[in-house]
Amino acid sequence: MAKRILIVDDAAFMRMLLKDIVTKAGYEVVGEAANGNEAIERYKELKPDVVTMDITMPEMSGIEATKEIMRSDPKANIIMCSAMGQQMMVVEAIQAGAKDFIVKPFQQGRVVEALSKVSK
Repeated sequence: MAKRILIVDDAAFMRMLLKDIVTKAGYEVVGEAANGNEAIERYKELKPDVVTMDITMPEMSGIEATKEIMRSDPKANIIMCSAMGQQMMVVEAIQAGAKDFIVKPFQQGRVVEALSKVSK
């Protein structure tokens, strides 16, 4: 089972919330990033098993960051995080290479389900 998670979200509160959920589920958070550029840097540096990626962020969107990470590592496991009403962006995220998506506000069961699904 994949254990090492990189959490990417521009909101510190959301990162904290997600970190709490994944650590309680037995995963290890190896890093955090607040925008797409940081996400790419952290991914290369930490080589996490799974990335949770927010879609809407300053500097570089989660979709752009996902495309970039997938170019450098086609086996990357990325779970997109989106707010309600971003269905078109979710489709775009899956086309960019994301393996699954979770909707905010986060539900613990759904987060854990997505993690276990992509980390097989």
